[in-house]
Parts: sequence; C-alpha cells; structure tokens
Amino acid sequence: MIGLLKIFFFLPFLLYSCYSDLKTRRVPNKLWSFMLVPGMIFVIYDLINYGFAHLVHLLISFVFIFGFVYVLFSFNAFGGADAKLMIIISIIIPAFPEIDMFGYTLPLNPVPPINLFAFSVFANAVILTIIVPVGLFIYNLIKEPLSEVFNKPWYMFLGYKTSVYESIPDHIRLLEEYEETNEGIRAGFSRSGKKIDSETIEELRNYADKNLISKRIWVTPGLPFMIPITVGFLTTVVYGDLIFYLTSNYIVPFI
Repeated sequence: MIGLLKIFFFLPFLLYSCYSDLKTRRVPNKLWSFMLVPGMIFVIYDLINYGFAHLVHLLISFVFIFGFVYVLFSFNAFGGADAKLMIIISIIIPAFPEIDMFGYTLPLNPVPPINLFAFSVFANAVILTIIVPVGLFIYNLIKEPLSEVFNKPWYMFLGYKTSVYESIPDHIRLLEEYEETNEGIRAGFSRSGKKIDSETIEELRNYADKNLISKRIWVTPGLPFMIPITVGFLTTVVYGDLIFYLTSNYIVPFI
C-alpha cells in the first residue's frame, strides 16, 4: 500500500514539471521543496518499519544517483531540474516498490540485481526519449499540409512552424540559419539550433516583409526531458527496467 501511495504522491509533481518544462523549459525551484518536505513522511515511515537495512539502501541510492547526475550536469548533458528530480526520487523511492493491483504484482518483470529505482527510471527515460520526436511528428502531421511532410520530413521530428510575427519564447531556437547570397536568402539546417534574439527576429521579419522567406519558420523546442522522465517513471513502476529486461531476454540467451 505504501508503494502505491508513493506513486500517487509523485504523479501531480511529475505532470506539473512536464507542463512547465514544455512551456518554458524551466521548472520552478520551489516545486522541489513542495515535493521533498512532505515526501520525508515516506522516508521516516520506511526507516521505522525497515530499519537499518533501508537506511543503507537509501544512502547507496542517494550517493550513486547524486554522483551520477552531478557528472552529467557538469558536462551539460543533464538539466538542473532533471537532476533535482532524480535525487528526490532516489531518496523517497530508493528501491523498487512492490505494488499489488488487480491481481498483478508490479513491476511485471523481475527487479534487476542493482535495485536502484531512480537509476532504472533514468535508463528507461533515455530509451523513451523517442516519444518527443514522435509527438512532434504527429502534431505536424495534423497541423501542416502534406507538401511540408514531403518537402522536409526530418524537420517534422525536430520542431514545428510558427509565424515570425508571433512572440517566440526564449528557449525556442531556429531549426534553420538564414544567409544572404547573390541568389537570395539561403536557409540551412542548424544542428544545435540557432538562438533567437531581438536582432534575429527583426532580421527574419524584414526578410518576410520582402517575401524573401516564408512568414512561417521552423523552430525547435529542444528536448523537454521531464516528459521522458515521467513516462520512464511510470514504465519502471509498471513494467520494470527495460534495459535489464531486453538484456536478460534477448542478449544473454545468445551469449
């Protein structure tokens, strides 16, 4: 029962962090305090009921995840909000919770030998990052004409179109860089996305006013990693560690 309560406790925070990350690419710092302070009730409950063994597992989980996300953050491979969320998960749910629902015991697959729930959440999130480009593709398929699908199909997975005359949030970047040539304006794919500032907006609007470029441009929101983390969290609860499952069932048997 306590395992299920932990999951329901996390859900509203995860959903809000997804919304905030998607809209602004930021998550308010106060969210983590709102999550951690009441979440300590679960930590105290587990320590009272499971004693020293739980304390050891909690410390292992916290130290490992803290060190892991710190390294990723140092190399700019992980956002600060993502790191804080993973650390809080490592404290409140250090090991896989066993949940009985509708005649099933979750997770449905065996727990990996390294029973660190937060690490499995991260591993699943990395695998499930595919949901973001797929979601963008479906969005574009609904919003854009078929000519765009065939013209630049790879853009459909990376971003979306917006008007140069609309307000563009700071975290949004251009998918293309525009360069003046003798033949006109040349648009080239930008691998990392070009930052949009006031000067860039003025330049793009000037091009659009002269009909040198389309009034609707391709932009990219980047990767809102809170979404894969949330889906990875639920996947870990229900299904378990995807890497461990795939390795033990499809790789190890052939070795």
